[in-house]
This record gives sequence, C-alpha cells and structure tokens, in this order.
Amino acid sequence: MSNEKTGYNRFLLLVAGLGGLLYGVDVGIIAGALPYLQATSVLNAGQLSIVVAAVLLGSVISTLFAGALADWIGRKPLMILSGLLFVCSIPMIALSHGYESLVIGRLLQGISAGLIGVVVPLYLAECLSATSRGKGTGIFQWLLTLGIVIAAFVGMYFSFRVEEVVKLGDPARLFAFKDTAWRSIFWVSLPPGILFVIGGFMVSESPRWLFLRGHRDAAYAALLRSRNEPQADVEIAEMEQVATAEKAKSSTGAKVKESLWRRKYVIPFVLACVILACNQATGINSIIGYNTNILMQSGLSDLQAHWGYVIFTIVNFLTTIGSVLLVDRKGRKFLLTLGTAGIIVSLVCTGLLFRRTESLRVDSRGAVQSMVTADQKIALTYDQKLAETLLIPAGNAAQSIGSGPTSLVVIYSYGDFRAATKAARSDDTAATPIEITRESCVPANKVLAFFSNPFGDLDAARQAPLRIENALITPLPSPHNGMLVAMTLFVFMAFFAIGPGVCVWLALSELMPTRIRSNGMSIALLINQAVSTGIAAVFLPTVGKHGYSAMFFGFAGCTVIYFITAAVFLPETKGKTLEEIEGYFEGAGKPDPLPV
Repeated sequence: MSNEKTGYNRFLLLVAGLGGLLYGVDVGIIAGALPYLQATSVLNAGQLSIVVAAVLLGSVISTLFAGALADWIGRKPLMILSGLLFVCSIPMIALSHGYESLVIGRLLQGISAGLIGVVVPLYLAECLSATSRGKGTGIFQWLLTLGIVIAAFVGMYFSFRVEEVVKLGDPARLFAFKDTAWRSIFWVSLPPGILFVIGGFMVSESPRWLFLRGHRDAAYAALLRSRNEPQADVEIAEMEQVATAEKAKSSTGAKVKESLWRRKYVIPFVLACVILACNQATGINSIIGYNTNILMQSGLSDLQAHWGYVIFTIVNFLTTIGSVLLVDRKGRKFLLTLGTAGIIVSLVCTGLLFRRTESLRVDSRGAVQSMVTADQKIALTYDQKLAETLLIPAGNAAQSIGSGPTSLVVIYSYGDFRAATKAARSDDTAATPIEITRESCVPANKVLAFFSNPFGDLDAARQAPLRIENALITPLPSPHNGMLVAMTLFVFMAFFAIGPGVCVWLALSELMPTRIRSNGMSIALLINQAVSTGIAAVFLPTVGKHGYSAMFFGFAGCTVIYFITAAVFLPETKGKTLEEIEGYFEGAGKPDPLPV
C-alpha cells in the first residue's frame, strides 16, 4: 500500500478518534467544573443533577434519530453536524447566567455525543477492513479516555488556582474566581470540537453508504483513497453481490417484515441492548461525572479529590491501551467476563467503605423544621457551631458522631414535590449558605412538573407549607478512608477499561447484523443513554437520602446481570467475519462460536 493511502488511513482513524475525544470531554468535563458551579450557583441538588444529566438526556434524544439521520444525509455530514453542535454548546454554557441556558447548552452537548456515539462506530465499521475493525474501535475508545484525562487535568489546574486564592482569605474574591473557573473549564474544551469539524470535511463519505444510494463510481473512488485497486475491486464486487442477494430476498414486503423476526436478528439485537444497558448500570458515567464530589465526601480535601480524579482518568487511559492490545488476542467474551467480575468486587468494597460512616448518620429534621420562617423558607450557614446545635436533640445518637467535621444534606418538600440540598461541610469556611425556598423545589410550569412528578398537584404545591423530611448529619470520613475509596475506584476503572470500555463498542458493531446495523445501533444506544440519564438524574437526591453506599451496592447488583450475560449468553466473536456471526445466531449449521 502506498504511503499516500497509509497516511489517509491514519488520518481517517485520527478524525474518528477525535469523535471519541469529544465524547470523552462531554462525559468528563462536568466533574472538574461541578464543585465550582455548585459553590457559586443557587441551584439545588435536583437542579444540579439535571445539569449533569442533560448531556445524557440529549444523547437519548439524538440517539433515537441518529441511525435514520445517518441513512438519510450520510455518515460524513452527520459527523460534521455533531461537531458543530458541540462547538455551539460551549459558549452557551460558559456565558450562561441561569439554569435554563445551562441545561440547553448541556442538552446540545448531549445531542452531539449521541450522534457521535452512533455515527463514528458506524463510519468505522463501513470504512475499515475486517482486519482493522478492532483497532479502529479501540482507537475511538482510547481517544475517548484521553478526552476524560484532558478534562481532569483542566480541572486539576483550576483546583491549584483555587487553593492559591483560598490562602488570600478573601471570600468575595474566592467566590468570583470559582465562578470564573467552571466557565473557563468549558472554554478549554472548545478546540477539539473545531478540529473534529475541520477533519470531517476532509475525509471521504462511507463507500457503503454511497453504494446503497446508487453512487457506485463515488463508492469505488472512496475505496481507492484507502485501498489499492485489487482490494477496491474485491470489496465493490462484494457490495454488488450482497445487494443482489438482498434484492432477491426482499421481492415482497411480507417477506421483509417476516425476516426481521428471524433469530439472527432478534437474538443479537436483544444481547446488544442488554449489554449496553448494563454497561451504564455499572454507574460508569455517574462515577466519572461525580468523581470529585465522591472523593471529597469520602474524606479527601478539594485538592486531593482533584488529584484522585486525575489518577482515576489516567488509570482509564492506560488500561484502555492494554485492552486494545488484548481484545484481538484474548477475545471479547473473556475480557467482558473478567472486567465485570472485577467491577462487582470493587463496587461492593466502595459501598462498604461509605457504609462505615453513613451508618452513623443522625436525622435532625425536627431541629431544622423549627428554623422555617413565616414565609416558608430557610437560610442557614452550616458550620461547626450550627452542627453542634442541630445534634443536641439527638441525644445519645449524636455521641457516635463525635466533635469532628460533618456534612449536612436536607431533603424537603412543598406538597407533592421534593428536593435535596447539596452536601454542606462544617469545615468549609468558604461555603455559601444553604437556602431552601419554594422556587428551588416547586417546578415553574406544568411541563416541568410532569417530569418531576407526573402525579403531583402543582397548584397545591404553590401554597403548601415547607416540610423538612430529613436533615441528615453524617461524620466526615478520615483522609485514610478517602484514600481507600480512591483505591477501590481506581480498581473499578481498571476493570471497566479492560473489559466493557472497549468491548461494548465492538459488541455493538459486531453483533448487529448488517441489515439492521444503523437503526439497531440507535435503539441499543438509546437504551444505553436512557439508563445513564436515569441514574444521573436520581444520583444526588438518592445519595442525599440513602448515602453513597446505596448507589454503589445498586451498581454492583446490576453488574451481576452484566457478568451472567457475558459469561453465559455472549458468543465469542474474535476472528469471525460479520457473516459468520450472523450465521451463528441464525443457527444455520451451528458453527462453533469460538475460534479454533
């Protein structure tokens, strides 16, 4: 192969990898920005959860239509469109001064991520040869993890800067810098989006999409950009052969409808959907998105937590390299089984570490309820003195907490609508006061009310008194406990990267039969993003009421299903052509799923 074609293949992988980089930035950028957004905004825990989850909600929306869009306008235009949406989202977020613009900007980021998650693997599957398929998918995932690492280092840089401002002892200046910090973190993520858009204009359209659209000459020319003439001749002949066979099979509409229910379509589709749903049910996106907050609540300081997140992302990045090297040697099934087993153990250990302190929680809702003003509001600054006051009514139950620093989370309601405050630490001298108001809990209109509580009475909630349901005071764990939690999360990330991190994209592209690949990928990724969105939306409120241990035990339970699916039901696809995989699921001849 000529140097020109080799260079183009590398450029194609680079552009596709930039799509993975954007996907990683979408997921990881909020972790570094969230603590500063949380400290400088008046958003409650529910609203902050929506800001985090908006990316995932946008992914759900766009994933639903991504396959159809890819078939309609082409793979290349859709890649360019996804990059443009990302570029437009950054100024909308970084310049926002309200909840609505933040959510809209994050939705745009999510729409971009959803399109990228479908179109880039689809583009790679159709443009790369069978021998390069695993490598191409691995590079997509590898640069995805690099995007998360870059986001972590950006957050680390601003954490250092915040520490310097803290030493000045000026609360107003610290508040202003934290406000600048989270906006700057988003601005830094703009260049990769611009590079992806430029690269999208420079690559060829998918030759298979061009062929399906009747542009045989254009498809052949696209093949020649990355292959020599004999290879291009063979592939164009295969396309013509498949097209002729499909045309013969689909001579009547009834046969087409019937064929979609054949086992070679249904079984791999269901397997792909289960795998992608379980992939998010490990909690991976929420653990990445809330990583800094998790580490701070485990006992680490702000700077230590940011360092922990940087190491967490580096573990992801480096282990992904190992997975890329092993996936074509050890196989998809082996790595998925190994990865999910390690994930279960690490999540259970993390949950047990949090349970040690969360079991000592004291509920001081009576004391906080007495602080409600005549206009049904509360404003309090949680410090060590107030913590001691709130613990007095608890009597002997408060003795287990001791005199050390604590955190406070208040769950409250107005009528049928609930909200939770962000966790306030008694040792955080620069923290903003906790403000509980009707506006922070009751939706502004019936549309938002439906999504908050479909059965809630909005009119009654606008007049209902403030009710404190829980005021949970939890002793802050020691830094040693924080280090142990960080270690278990590093182990979690290593096992995720070695197995599900890379193999899930291969499972998606390899299991789906050619005929339903674009729409099947959209539906499977829709389920994937729907699970991720649901987890992100309930993460902070659930943690506020039940603690981090409940979330980690829940993630571990879901991963057990993932392990069983990978170990028992998933066939090995290493070394198999797409046609052989289809034949295995159809049961024709019952070929051995394991390479000999």
